[in-house]
Amino acid sequence: MQKIYGRKPVLEAINSDKEIEQIYVAYGQHGESIQKIFASAKKNKIKISQISPAKFNELVKAKNAQGVFALISEYRFFSVEEIIAGSRKSKFPLLLVLDSIQDPHNLGAILRTAECAGVDGVIITTNNSASINETVEKTSAGAVAHLNICKVNNLVNTIRILKNSGFWIIGTHLSEESKNYLDFDFRIPVALIVGNEEKGIRKLTAEKCDALIKISMKGKLNSLNVSVATGVVLFEILRQRKC
Repeated sequence: MQKIYGRKPVLEAINSDKEIEQIYVAYGQHGESIQKIFASAKKNKIKISQISPAKFNELVKAKNAQGVFALISEYRFFSVEEIIAGSRKSKFPLLLVLDSIQDPHNLGAILRTAECAGVDGVIITTNNSASINETVEKTSAGAVAHLNICKVNNLVNTIRILKNSGFWIIGTHLSEESKNYLDFDFRIPVALIVGNEEKGIRKLTAEKCDALIKISMKGKLNSLNVSVATGVVLFEILRQRKC
């Protein structure tokens, strides 16, 4: 079983298709979101229990649990084929590919942005990547519950499948040959690849991309945090497609 903690993530999990075993609320919790959790749990026939603050702190070590957590079944990852099939509902399908994102806070922030941007699916790598854990659930503000996420062992092979399915593979990469992201026409089926916090996308991954893009900088630093950069590019894609 996996724990989801925090008021908004738990509420989002209740309102999604996640299989929730039980919800625990520490005595003394009040507010609109707590009321919604109780009401939604009752509506969806999910068992909810109130426990002492001491017992709650024993079960949940996180300091920002906000007095509520849920026990859910392990996250079910989608297959590449399911991700592609689900994207067909969009005029211009948009997938987000995360190449070795290791910080769970970055992963959670990226998933939150991806959900807000209406991404059709997210692909993450099995190796050298953060897992979908409590920290990711919390940082994503419940977005994990609303995203189709796929985990793959071989990213190069996945890129080949995506290309054969009509996707343009666009990598974010700091290099001389990379094009300014503002000059790229995203009104096509896109699989956007963002890379590791320190190293960016891997060399072999970059070589398999149809195009490489970058965000031009005016300051002395030459790069943004990966979650911020992902948001900048995703919302430029939305702007071009007129949302």
